[in-house]
Amino acid sequence: MSIPVKHTAPGTSGTSGDPGGTRTGRMRSGWMRTGWMMTASGWSANQFSALLGAYRSELGLSESTVTGLFALYVVGLVPGLLIGGPLADRRGRRPVALTALAVNLLSTCLLMAGSATTAWLLPGRFLTGVSAGALLAAGSAWVKELSCPPHAPDGAPGAAARRPGLFVSAGFASGGLVAALIAQWLPHPMATAYVPHVILVALAWVVAYRAPETRRPAAREGRDARAAAGGDGAAVAAAGAADAAGTAVGAAADAAVDWSRFRRAVLPLAPWVFAAPAIGFATLPGLVDGGLTGWRTVFAGIATAVVPGCGLLVQPLARRLAARHRFANASAGLGAITVGLALAVPAAAAAQPALALVAAAVLGAGYGFALSFGLTEAAASAPPARLAMVTSLFWTAAYLGMFVPYALALVSRWWSMPVLLAAAAVLAALTCGGFAALGGRRNVPAALHRTAEPDRPRA
Repeated sequence: MSIPVKHTAPGTSGTSGDPGGTRTGRMRSGWMRTGWMMTASGWSANQFSALLGAYRSELGLSESTVTGLFALYVVGLVPGLLIGGPLADRRGRRPVALTALAVNLLSTCLLMAGSATTAWLLPGRFLTGVSAGALLAAGSAWVKELSCPPHAPDGAPGAAARRPGLFVSAGFASGGLVAALIAQWLPHPMATAYVPHVILVALAWVVAYRAPETRRPAAREGRDARAAAGGDGAAVAAAGAADAAGTAVGAAADAAVDWSRFRRAVLPLAPWVFAAPAIGFATLPGLVDGGLTGWRTVFAGIATAVVPGCGLLVQPLARRLAARHRFANASAGLGAITVGLALAVPAAAAAQPALALVAAAVLGAGYGFALSFGLTEAAASAPPARLAMVTSLFWTAAYLGMFVPYALALVSRWWSMPVLLAAAAVLAALTCGGFAALGGRRNVPAALHRTAEPDRPRA
């Protein structure tokens, strides 16, 4: 897929009558155009999560089947991330992201068909994961790069790295709640609950289509240079040398990935990023809904909105913590996850919906801190030529946490759910202690303590 892009120098316009200020305004809006794609990705994930109870009651699916469909999303998401990231680095952010968004629309249509024939739920859920993974990989890099110079002259790199997570969280929060409300009160809930996402994806595709490409492959630049040189032998040779130089630069960029930083600071925390919210909106509602007859779907939708909503609310505090210490957000996130899991123990034991919502809110706050830290660290570990690939690896490790509800459902045959939640709280506390120790060690490389992309002060 090849989509032509018109390049114009910053501060200028494509026509003589277009003032530079108008051009700058369009540049600053680029990240907003692509951000809606990320919101659609988050929406597609959580619209299904809020309907888990409805699938059990309306379609008669078993608990293991519903939980397996929930986990199938991650099965598709991992290859989508691992393929979409490197592909976006080679081919560009724009074609990969726009194609993934189209597949995301197809997946929702298959889920709608699943209301009549449940067999369609399998490919629908799998393609939701594949498309969301490619969107997260290519879209995160696209939004981040459009939020930085030269596309956004006043952009702050630290905020740019966190911005994709904010858009995804907005989709998480709104998608589940809207789907649950529709399923509760409108007819044919297993089909009509997906209509808002169809509309959102169509609009997001149209809006993102006008956003500029930020990553032009070096090979294409070499071909363009040789084509421009025409029959001039010297010019062709110079173009070939430039192409070889671009390849060498790409190899140097590969070597510049800070894998040590990624392994130490990103990988240990990444699974908790989505393990916490998955427990909050997928596991807890099913443990406390015994007294919510007739309102189970609404309660699940509220929980689905509360978790990522709290993740959004803590972002201002996350920015202040990041300015104070490199590992502050990691410690805050894991600490909040520990407290949230501890609160979930009595909520599950006594089947208390109100306490479960409090636990979900605290887990959501932990998710917000952890996601902010993970995205910032992943971006700091990667050179521009490998940003999408490294970001896709972070999202892959993070989404492994989505398997936790399925694992808990399997292991609950031998241990009660409160015991399992207590064990998870202990594990989160140990991980938090490990980050506290890492942040306090004097022999940790300076790069791990350094804020690689600090926010520039605004005028």
